[in-house]
Amino acid sequence: MPSLTAELIAEYLGTMVLILFGNGVVAMVSLFGGGVPGEVVKGGYTNITLGWGLGVTMGIYVAGRISGAHLNPAVSITLAAFRGFPWRKVIPYSLAQTAGAFTAAALVFLNYRPAFLKADPLLDHTAGVFTTFPAFPGTVWPGFLDQVIGTALLLLLIFAITDERNQPPAQLAPILVGLVVVAIGISFGGMHGYAINPARDFGPRLFTVLAGFKNNGLTDGTGVFWVPIAGPVLGGLLGGLAYDGLIRRYLAPAGAGKPGPG
Repeated sequence: MPSLTAELIAEYLGTMVLILFGNGVVAMVSLFGGGVPGEVVKGGYTNITLGWGLGVTMGIYVAGRISGAHLNPAVSITLAAFRGFPWRKVIPYSLAQTAGAFTAAALVFLNYRPAFLKADPLLDHTAGVFTTFPAFPGTVWPGFLDQVIGTALLLLLIFAITDERNQPPAQLAPILVGLVVVAIGISFGGMHGYAINPARDFGPRLFTVLAGFKNNGLTDGTGVFWVPIAGPVLGGLLGGLAYDGLIRRYLAPAGAGKPGPG
């Protein structure tokens, strides 16, 4: 069994890989169009959803065999509530995930710094490359609902994909979970940027504060930072409850065959 230290390193690196691809693709879409900083790449939102989905897949491949590749505090909390993951590990995992996301945001900014400074020299309108904001400023509850629904779908489908009683896909699990994220982005990405992951949002948001981005959602007076934290935690628990209460309870134990009628 790997030590807790090994698990935390795996969560840190797995989340960092996820956010490197995720923030990286948003930077590409936001800062470049035909090589010109500030112009949006054609087909940009499709690029974003694919980039985030592939980032999730690659992050899972990095960390899966050591920590289970939660890469998301909402996943850790839901696994603790429904799958016996130790509650004592939830906070350390969440901190490692947030630190990995913070580091990835810093690396993306370092890589694209000249483009940021050309497109947004005052750093007053590009923090959305790293973190999420409501589609309609001044309203947070539609985005909160969006986060709840999106993360409920995420955990419902993670539970379905990884359930040994259902149809375990073995090596395909990382790819399928990545496709789930693509599907959520395509279907529920508009109202609040489909963070569906508190670490994915808060780690980069902390970086934007320290880097001097003015529209950061944390110190700019808007107070929107809590939406992609509370919404995913609640949504994840609802998704886990839905799967266990409405699907798993009717599945036969692994190796026992299909349950009979009734």
